[in-house]
Amino acid sequence: MPAAINRIVVADPAALAATAAAHLMARIAANPGRIAICLTGGSSPKQLYQLLATDACAKRIPWDRVHWFIGDERFVPPSDPLSNMAMARRIFLDRLAPKDHIHPIPTDAASPDESAQRYERELKTFYGANDLDPKRPLFDVVLMGVGPDGHTASLFPGYPALAETRRWVTGVPQAHVEPFVPRVTLTLPALASCREMLFEVAGKEKRAILDKLSKDESLPANRARSIGETVMLVDRAAVGE
Repeated sequence: MPAAINRIVVADPAALAATAAAHLMARIAANPGRIAICLTGGSSPKQLYQLLATDACAKRIPWDRVHWFIGDERFVPPSDPLSNMAMARRIFLDRLAPKDHIHPIPTDAASPDESAQRYERELKTFYGANDLDPKRPLFDVVLMGVGPDGHTASLFPGYPALAETRRWVTGVPQAHVEPFVPRVTLTLPALASCREMLFEVAGKEKRAILDKLSKDESLPANRARSIGETVMLVDRAAVGE
């Protein structure tokens, strides 16, 4: 069974980003071979991505060995402001990472399902197998957030994608929260295949959902767990009194 979640409370969003960066850099340093990082979208990781772009972090990252994936994507053109990968590319990836080490979800497909199939093939080619081996995680780190309804990646409460166990990636016809656009998301088994799953939760607007998470184990963010270590970084505004 996956280990319990390790919850770490930090002072504020800046401390949260710094702590997340430290975890990420430690995982990168621990792997002397090919490294795979699964990014996330939304507002939570923005400060982390900005830190990765600074010389202090960038000079410590072996860019020629790190590959960058993403856990979910809105089914919009890559240039669309709603694109999750676009933010990471704009802040640090396009300037620092080799082009062929950036692996966006292909939203130029005819449908979210076709996009999911294409990304799953890419992940399997990268991994070198069609089945995930618990002894050989797909990712070193998977970054995650928590939505106001308890979703994580684009795995929404009660949606079929949450119950998918065979596929690595699946299409989501419509989101449960804004923006109400179709999505493509990695499934729980694919997200779990990592050495560390790292949640970032910040701001007083997250207090309500943190309270719900403590009471409802069925919420997607409670069901997402690494086969290795799962860490939830929370700032004091989110925790409250």
